[in-house]
Amino acid sequence: MGLTDEVRRHAEEIARSAVHVRIDAERLAEYDPGLPEDGSAPEPTLDPVRHYLEGPPAQVARYMLVLDTINFGSGWFPTLRKRVDPAVGRAVSGYNTIAWNLADHWRAGHAWSNEELRAMRTEQIAAALGQPPDHELMSLYAQALRDLGRWLGDRDALDVVAQAKRSAERLAEMLVDGMALYNDRGFYKRAQIAPYDLSLAGVAEFDDLDRLTIFADNLVPHVLRCDGVLVYDDALAADIDAGRLLEPGRREQEIRGCAVHACELLSRRLGVPARIIDTLLWNRGQQPEYKARPRHRCRSVYY
Repeated sequence: MGLTDEVRRHAEEIARSAVHVRIDAERLAEYDPGLPEDGSAPEPTLDPVRHYLEGPPAQVARYMLVLDTINFGSGWFPTLRKRVDPAVGRAVSGYNTIAWNLADHWRAGHAWSNEELRAMRTEQIAAALGQPPDHELMSLYAQALRDLGRWLGDRDALDVVAQAKRSAERLAEMLVDGMALYNDRGFYKRAQIAPYDLSLAGVAEFDDLDRLTIFADNLVPHVLRCDGVLVYDDALAADIDAGRLLEPGRREQEIRGCAVHACELLSRRLGVPARIIDTLLWNRGQQPEYKARPRHRCRSVYY
């Protein structure tokens, strides 16, 4: 059984036995994730301002791999110093703050070598991301980047892509096998999104992207909840609506698992890859009406 099959089976088992979260089958049967009127599946793109995409392929690939190695911490995002986008006059999300500040670090000619990654210090990554060095997330990011440097060894990011032999699933398995903070057992959120991002950045080609599931985080389930597809029990809903942190465990796993399974069912009904549905729902979650409502927060190194 491959990694993506494991995720599908795990999510289905969670949805079948869940006690805190349920999928509203009637709502799901009529749900539109935002497909164009002709029903086509639009190919997602990365924001070229908030991501470093304009450089040589080797540096773009390195940037994307570094970004996805620290693409976690949504439970801490409300405590970050958010970057303000002058074009819209408001702060961007936690993810976009990290991605944009890292992109500007690359644009300034400060891309880290493997040796520098292996020696990464908390204050160094904090400075690059515009965050205080005593922020708990920065020490976790430094740990993740040291792991990445050790895992890469003498390889470049494009060497790793080549070793995956055009398989996104194989690259995800390589990341999971090589670094503990990628081993999000049963979901593998960042391990799956890494090859996808490399593909969207135009520096890698994979033949099996459509095997990827959604990237189980806290935003896609939030959108599904707001849209009535996911229904939480009263106690869970009250905790989330009050902004209380969830402990890692059954409740937050049910949220993520039911979201994955709901999107798999949606993918089958619409004939659209789950990765496309993920992007549609993630983008929908950037709208003010979704941002105005609290989503679940769990301090995890996996998402």
